[in-house]
Amino acid sequence: MKNAAFNLDKNTTKSSSWIKKKQTQPLKSPLSLLLILSLFLFIFLFISFFKITPNSLFSKTITNNPLISQCSKFQTLALGEKFLWYAPHSGFSNQLSEFKNGILMAGILNRTLIVPPVLDHHAVALGSCPKFRVLGPKEIRVSVWDHVLDLVKTGRYISMADIIDISSLVPSSIKAIDFRVFASLWCNVNMDFTCSNDLNAQSSLFDSLNLCGSILSGIHGNVDKCLYAVDEDCRTTVWTYKNGDEDRVLDSFQPDEQLKKKKKISYVRRRQDVYKSLGPGSEAGSATVLAFGSLFTAPYKGSELHIDIHEARRDQRIQSLIDNSEFLPFVPEILNAGKKFALETIKAPFLCAQLRLLDGQFKNHWKATFQGLKQKLEVLKQSGSKPIHIFVMTDLPQGNWTGSFLGDMASEVNHFKLYFLREEDELVKKTAKNLAVAGHGLRFGSALRGLNGESKMKMNCPHQRLPDILLYIEKSVCSCASLGFVGTAGSTIADSIELMRKSDVCSKS
Repeated sequence: MKNAAFNLDKNTTKSSSWIKKKQTQPLKSPLSLLLILSLFLFIFLFISFFKITPNSLFSKTITNNPLISQCSKFQTLALGEKFLWYAPHSGFSNQLSEFKNGILMAGILNRTLIVPPVLDHHAVALGSCPKFRVLGPKEIRVSVWDHVLDLVKTGRYISMADIIDISSLVPSSIKAIDFRVFASLWCNVNMDFTCSNDLNAQSSLFDSLNLCGSILSGIHGNVDKCLYAVDEDCRTTVWTYKNGDEDRVLDSFQPDEQLKKKKKISYVRRRQDVYKSLGPGSEAGSATVLAFGSLFTAPYKGSELHIDIHEARRDQRIQSLIDNSEFLPFVPEILNAGKKFALETIKAPFLCAQLRLLDGQFKNHWKATFQGLKQKLEVLKQSGSKPIHIFVMTDLPQGNWTGSFLGDMASEVNHFKLYFLREEDELVKKTAKNLAVAGHGLRFGSALRGLNGESKMKMNCPHQRLPDILLYIEKSVCSCASLGFVGTAGSTIADSIELMRKSDVCSKS
């Protein structure tokens, strides 16, 4: 990752033939002997300083190392609390899906969920699980930590709980802590570090965050009873929970022989009960912090890519958590803004058209995307009065509508009346300010907040920018579209709007 705060070492192991060749050469000078003696002296001093035993050289868990002091301070502040962290990635819809899975895992493992920030769209990418080409858990945790620091440095940090309302689940079903509160404890820094404008590579604050980020990412290994960094990912593991099946059986989806030969991979996917593997009684269960990599999953070829926990009939508490977290609404400020636009700007029954035209696979399927909208409009023309009111949410700039079906609709003013929102609109800016003032995310972890010697986190940061919330308000407007909704096939944004409409959030807001 370019400009990363810290990077994993590349594989620099020389070939065995090179080593053998070098070993056959005799010592030709006293200088060679001196160099070898110096190397042995360095190794001796290194082992003595870090108190490494021969067995610990091959252990994944650090048991006696200066890094322990960092963890010990945190454990003192945490007072027995156990936490769960994961590495979100990709676009907002995928991040929300992972957030729900994080809630589920925290409930199953009885850990406090660390609520992450909303990452920039595709700032961190996982890769392809079906092709077995993904960032490993350590790498993706490193990438996420680096990006979070960038969000802090540029004043763009906003918590997932600032956008998504989890008050129905916390604290009744799970416990949660805002990442900023957790990081202040984990890194032993002031809780207002997210307001700092001193996050440059030469600052002591940057050094502290860099160190604790590398520990949390697991690149130093596990830290005894403090950190357990999960190595399993979608290439090797499908997490299950009390499904009655034998543990660690082969999953139905495996890399085919052609892929194995072409990519030279040897992964074997097994189904593991997450509670048995990472719960009480396991090495992971004793750690104060459990750090996953990606928690993204999706159905694939009769199985799931990474997490296959859709029901828990043997555990009513978890079954209730699954049911209650299936749909998580936006916070009231966002829902009310969408409803306000529908009632006070559109002022009539309307259709919502979500047209994704530029991103990824969608840029090559304009015809199919517009076809569904055309069919819906033909039905409305025959059954209703004109003009037809349409709220449009699209990634195609209005200046580029000419020559497209959007441009045709905009020109037919007697048949269609189009509405859309922009970032500079007063409603959007005012809602963003209201969210910044509300600070929903910082309500989580308040009990631990006092342990760090701070009574209140500063939120009125001089360099803080207003959050980008246009997409969320657009979704809320679409949830109120009484004439129906036409979405882009395959778009997770369309799927989330359909879920909002099914849950009838407009009438409830």
